[in-house]
Amino acid sequence: MAKKLLVVGSSAEDASLIGTAMAGYEVVLAKDGKQALELAAGLSDLVLIIIDAIANTFDALLLLHTLEQNPRYAIMLITDSGDGVSLLHQPLTSDAVSKQVQQVLRKDHSKLLNEQSFLFNAIFWQAPIGISISHGIGPIDGPINEVFSVNPRFEAITGRTSQELKAIGWAVITHPDDLEADLTQFKRLQAGEIQSYSLEKRYIKPDGTYVWVSLVVAALKIQSDHSYSHICLVQDISQRKKAEQLLAESERSKSVLLSHLPGLAYRTKYDRDWTVLYVSKGCKALTGYDSESLLGNRDLSFNDLIVPCYQEDIRREWDRVLPLHQMFTYEYEIITRDGKRKWVWENGQGFYTKQGEVEELEGIILDISNRKNVEQELMYNNEHDIWTGLFNRQYLERLLRLDAQLHPSLKRAVLAVNISALHFANMTYGFQYTQEVVKKVSSALQVLTSEQCLLCKTHEYRFSFYIKNYHTKQDLIDFCKRISSLLESFLIIEGINWGIGIVEIKKETAEDVEQLLRNLLVASEKALQQLQGDICCCFFDAAMEEQLYQEEEITAELSRIASGEGSGSLFLNYQPILELATNKIVGFEALARLQIPSLGLISPLQFIPITEKTKLIIPLGDSIILQALRFLNTLQNSGYADIGISINISAIQLLKHDFITHLLQMISSMQVDPQNICLEITESVFASNYQDINKVLGHLQSQGIQIAIDDFGTGYSSLARERELNINCLKIDKFFIDKLMTLTEEEAITGDIISLAHKLGHCVVAEGIEHERQLQYLRKFGCDKIQGFLFSKPLDEQAALSFLKAQT
Repeated sequence: MAKKLLVVGSSAEDASLIGTAMAGYEVVLAKDGKQALELAAGLSDLVLIIIDAIANTFDALLLLHTLEQNPRYAIMLITDSGDGVSLLHQPLTSDAVSKQVQQVLRKDHSKLLNEQSFLFNAIFWQAPIGISISHGIGPIDGPINEVFSVNPRFEAITGRTSQELKAIGWAVITHPDDLEADLTQFKRLQAGEIQSYSLEKRYIKPDGTYVWVSLVVAALKIQSDHSYSHICLVQDISQRKKAEQLLAESERSKSVLLSHLPGLAYRTKYDRDWTVLYVSKGCKALTGYDSESLLGNRDLSFNDLIVPCYQEDIRREWDRVLPLHQMFTYEYEIITRDGKRKWVWENGQGFYTKQGEVEELEGIILDISNRKNVEQELMYNNEHDIWTGLFNRQYLERLLRLDAQLHPSLKRAVLAVNISALHFANMTYGFQYTQEVVKKVSSALQVLTSEQCLLCKTHEYRFSFYIKNYHTKQDLIDFCKRISSLLESFLIIEGINWGIGIVEIKKETAEDVEQLLRNLLVASEKALQQLQGDICCCFFDAAMEEQLYQEEEITAELSRIASGEGSGSLFLNYQPILELATNKIVGFEALARLQIPSLGLISPLQFIPITEKTKLIIPLGDSIILQALRFLNTLQNSGYADIGISINISAIQLLKHDFITHLLQMISSMQVDPQNICLEITESVFASNYQDINKVLGHLQSQGIQIAIDDFGTGYSSLARERELNINCLKIDKFFIDKLMTLTEEEAITGDIISLAHKLGHCVVAEGIEHERQLQYLRKFGCDKIQGFLFSKPLDEQAALSFLKAQT
């Protein structure tokens, strides 16, 4: 009788090839491991079992363990990798099968046992699926003392180690919703009712998340002290489950979408009327018509709903996209049954015959009226000033750029009506007052608008006219006169000045809109400052352009100096301060000077406002303070310990949160006496943040630092608050000193200012003394200190020291 080979789970082609290669042997086929065990028990002449381990990993493990203790016959695996005589590699060949099988059959029992153990371990530990094998335990038996093994993949899937799994059992990590079904099947397996079962369930991981697995459990009936009762194979199917869930949700969403669509879904013919073949129930809510009214054009066609001005555009767009097999997307208006217009958005596509001809159209149409209303509102707000309803700067910029491209030869100009003086009225009378004035200005100017003259509100306190097709410069001047005539009727009563800047747009600079509007601002500011005759208008010219260029160059150089990279220099001169009672120098005022190679010496009146506007006053102010303190240190080391230094400070510096701390650190590092330092501030700093600034000044006074109000009498003067201010000294502005040359002693009020200051307990310094007559007046009325060209001009450090020595 021929010896038999049992082939398990292989394809018919592989089984046939094995039969051909092993002529003289009878090949018996088994579809799976269970059948193989049944056949093996009844085949007395069976010498070899060949298992396809690629497609049947579970069967391979089952057979290897079942036959592990009784190797009456050899076992070979068909694999796609690995080395060993007990392995057949795909694709199979007759020579390889014959050679490898003969080698296996020549081995003795001990070698077969070792190889079978090796094969089992190779599959168990390297398998891409999770495997657990256990004996004599249940899912909730507590700590496991019997033989129990899980492979690395099983640990990875469950997120738990072998020791953790032994300690808690698999029921604990099974999702509660899946446990009952699993336990029911497992009990049937233990009772012998079934040999195996499979299901999909969830394992709970230590972090509380769960993993979906496909699970197969089979009984292992082995007569051995160290055999196993069942084997479990798991495969992670979380991604598949996620995909299934997404698909289910997609189908559900599609159903929900069609039933709750804020519009309709359709299918139509590709004809002139878009004959409707199907339309969803949303048709009623969108159009006011029942679906049946549109089907087959029963009462009207869909084309009848479309606002006529869109009909041909829609058809042209369909004709464009269909040959390209592209999606149709379009926004248009329809007319509903009650005669109202609605904005809709259509998205559709064509369906084609095999010959490529358009058969039908299908898509959705959504109501976007609310979105369109919001868009139009946003567009309006984006292009208009909220208070006046006029077009804003953004709209003007876009229009200027567009006309520069489309109409480059058109004669154009922009005019700016500057009422920025209203800013100071805002601080006095409040926001509501200024807004009412702005609205009055807007209403007055709107009477001048036309197709060739657009009015825009481009700033809080500026209006701009965009004028086209004017003839001469005189036309613009005449227009400015009309503007002034309208404004003076109510702005003069309010005490508000205005200025009108004019920029004629040149072809070569038309596209630089930002620069154009900057030039307009400069011209309007210039007009506001230079009131000439009965009209306050100013054309932007080469001189202003040069001034603008200088300001930009000064700003750039100040930035470089602040960063330590500039070629220019910021340095100090020192003007002596004379005490009239003793005729001795008691201090110096530190005066900042700026030298730029390309521009020469720059006036403080020109560069100080730039430092404040650009906030460069913070780093540059520190440099000025350090230079002044260094000079004070030099004075002390030269034996002039009682000579003080006055330093000008801006409100921006005072309000910096760390100003006091930083100043005291600099004073300490320079080792100078705080009592020899006087900080000068202008009255205008009290116009806003009065409480905060006065508090800072009080803290500085507590450190021994003197505080002086500079230019007293021309700024924010408040006699009611003068006594409350934390100051030591008043510096009378040069304006009052100059008046002493033209007014009689009885007419001048400078003496009254001195008397007032003394009554408030303040020291008085007069600056700008240039004539003996001024000096004699100040002596007579008890002025404490003076400075000015009559006594000395500002000096550099060496000259100041020499002057001090000469006076001593």
